[in-house]
Amino acid sequence: MLGWLNQFQHIPDKDIVFVGLLEPRTDEFQRQTWHLQCEGTKTGLEIPGILDELITMTADSNGNRIFVCQTLNPGGYPAKDRSGRLDINEPAHLGNLLKKIRSPRNKDATQSEGRPL
Repeated sequence: MLGWLNQFQHIPDKDIVFVGLLEPRTDEFQRQTWHLQCEGTKTGLEIPGILDELITMTADSNGNRIFVCQTLNPGGYPAKDRSGRLDINEPAHLGNLLKKIRSPRNKDATQSEGRPL
């Protein structure tokens, strides 16, 4: 499975979207965390390292669907943004999300935040 996923890293100019499920797990301290539901424990642990973007779709407090896009988020959902262009929560519209990821970076905003170009 991991070998198959690694092949997608080397396909140029293509957007590949995987859709998966999350499952809640409770540890010995009764803390609930969310994990990817997939075959093999190693696969679920290594997927975030392979993919550039890991987005979780959930609902906000008003019941509206949102994408959770950053690792440090209040719900503790699996998420990752390697592009650096996404907010913690984005509207649940895949087309607009892909446009935002591909958009050119604003050099002034990047330099003021102290991130390298």
